[in-house]
Amino acid sequence: MRVWRDLSDVPSDLGRTVVTIGNFDGMHLGHQHVVRRAREVAGEVGVDHVVAVTFDPHPIAVLRPEHAPPTLTTIDDRLRLLGEAGVDDVLVIPFSREVASWPPQEFIERILLDALHVKAVVVGANFRFGNRAAGDCNLLRAAGAEHDFVLEEVSLDGGPQVWSSTYVRTCLATGDVAGAAEALGRSFTTHGVVVEGDKRGRELGYPTANVPVRAGAAVPADGVYAGRLTVLDGPDAGTTYPAAISVGTNPTFAGERESRVESYVLDRSDLDLYGREVQVEFVERLRGMVRFDSVEALLVAMADDVDRARTLLAG
Repeated sequence: MRVWRDLSDVPSDLGRTVVTIGNFDGMHLGHQHVVRRAREVAGEVGVDHVVAVTFDPHPIAVLRPEHAPPTLTTIDDRLRLLGEAGVDDVLVIPFSREVASWPPQEFIERILLDALHVKAVVVGANFRFGNRAAGDCNLLRAAGAEHDFVLEEVSLDGGPQVWSSTYVRTCLATGDVAGAAEALGRSFTTHGVVVEGDKRGRELGYPTANVPVRAGAAVPADGVYAGRLTVLDGPDAGTTYPAAISVGTNPTFAGERESRVESYVLDRSDLDLYGREVQVEFVERLRGMVRFDSVEALLVAMADDVDRARTLLAG
């Protein structure tokens, strides 16, 4: 899969394409359905090239940064997931206030017609584009009639629920990682490089891999979760371990304010993960974050967390 990070990167001899457009944050089931339908439409119109158009950073982060939603995926995650979903190439539009100022017709001409030679556009039914979101599917359909391309709107319904990135974020904000997984079609994950913490977990008998929360990233609500940790680099890359995962600050100990994701690999104290890149997968919430009156009470709760995680992950 090729990735073009500017309109000037798109080959001039690209030929006709089927294009799907969106932020694709999280690549939830709704996004996957749109891409799958784009692949089908390509066959119907006799085109074998599907291009996804996405934006980086998120438009709201540029236009109203104080209201920018926490991101479910990095741009690299989105690219990987788009490729897995079935697109051939991705055009990443560097979003800026200048791009935001384009009227809908300029968006159509510069991206769809001049760069991508579009034969069909497949988008979610709520798709809006152009300055002040003035463009919609009706405008796209009219432009298609004039410029020889067709439009297909795809419903994002998932039964009673409309799959959306906002819905996934809402699930995570309440700790409902199972609900988030249902909408995503896979467990929610985060990843990063393991850093040294205060090593309090090791002192308590539960050594943890501490992954800082990426600025602006969505994470599940503070609490304890059953999940898995996968090593992403080194000779054992791809190895996955069952884990009990703590998210947030540890309120039992005074002075801790930095939110963190700490994973205790069940029944293992011999792993040296410092400096390694890992992925943390959330399977089920065990409890919310609690301030205990004593270290002894915390240890009792941690032992119960580990037992419950072991049982849940073995089932």
